Amino acid sequence: MINTGKFAGEEVVQLYIGDPVARISRPVKELKGFKKIMLQPGESKVVEFEIKEELLKYYDNELKFDWDSGVFNIGIGGNSRDVKMEPVSWKNGTKP
Repeated sequence: MINTGKFAGEEVVQLYIGDPVARISRPVKELKGFKKIMLQPGESKVVEFEIKEELLKYYDNELKFDWDSGVFNIGIGGNSRDVKMEPVSWKNGTKP
């Protein structure tokens, strides 16, 4: 993130995950984390999120809390409307 303005400000950086290949219909993107950062004028910061297995899980039709192998769409940004989603593949049984 970078502050291109003339004043210091706070930004809430948001992590979204979408699961288009789940066994049940899922939202296109779900808010899965956020971090609030302070930026001085002209300052930039790298914001990192650790994606753990828990963030990929959902309750299926049998109320089993699990996740499916396949492609997940990951996006990081300041709001849900403008976030750009990118595909990432994970296999169940391996760490995301």
